[in-house]
Amino acid sequence: MVLSLAACSSSKESMSYLALGDSYTIGESVPTTTNFPYQLADSISKSGKEYVSPVIIARTGWRTDQLIEAIESAHLKNEYDLVTLLIGVNNEFQGRSIGEYENDFKLLCRKSIELAGNKKKRVIVLSIPDYGFTPYGKPNQKRISERIDLFNVSNKRIADSLGLKYVNVTEISRRGLNEPDLVAEDGLHPGVKMYALWVKEILKKLK
Repeated sequence: MVLSLAACSSSKESMSYLALGDSYTIGESVPTTTNFPYQLADSISKSGKEYVSPVIIARTGWRTDQLIEAIESAHLKNEYDLVTLLIGVNNEFQGRSIGEYENDFKLLCRKSIELAGNKKKRVIVLSIPDYGFTPYGKPNQKRISERIDLFNVSNKRIADSLGLKYVNVTEISRRGLNEPDLVAEDGLHPGVKMYALWVKEILKKLK
C-alpha cells in the first residue's frame, strides 16, 4: 500500500520521506493523516525546515517477508532523505522464529540504507511496540512482552551493527493500560496521542 502527501508550500524545499512497516506505520484505526509518518512530516514542516512528503509502504498484518516483497515490487528510487523502518510484530504474533526475523530484518535494514541513497544517517529503526499493554493483549501480557523483548533485542543489535539510529517506542507503548487514551478505539493499536509521543522521540534522533 503506497500513500503520498504532496508538498503544501512551494516556498519550502521538498524533503522525501519513506516509511516502511505494517499496521503501526499506516496507523490502523486512526485517520491516515494522524499516523506517525504524517505527524512526523507535519512536525518537521512546522519546525521551519523542509516540508516532508511521506511515502508509506505498509499494510496491516504484514510480516518481514511480505514487506520485502512489497518493496521489491514498488520499484522505488534510492534517493529518500529519510527512511523509517518498523516491522516484526506480525512475525511474533504468528509464531515465526527469531532466526527468520533476523535474516529478513538484516535485509530490510540494508535495503533501507540503499533507499536512503546509501546514507546510514538518514535511516531510523523503531522498536516493536508491546501490544501486551492493550486491552486486547492484557490477558496474555507476560508472554507477549517476553516475546516482544526478544524480537527487539534482535532488531536493536542489527540496527546498531549497521550504524543505524534506533528509537525505542516500546516503553511508550507499555503505558497503554495505565493511560488508555494512548490506545486506539480498537483496543489494540496506538492512538493519535501515542503516535505523537513516538514522533517526539524520532525528532530527538533527527536533531
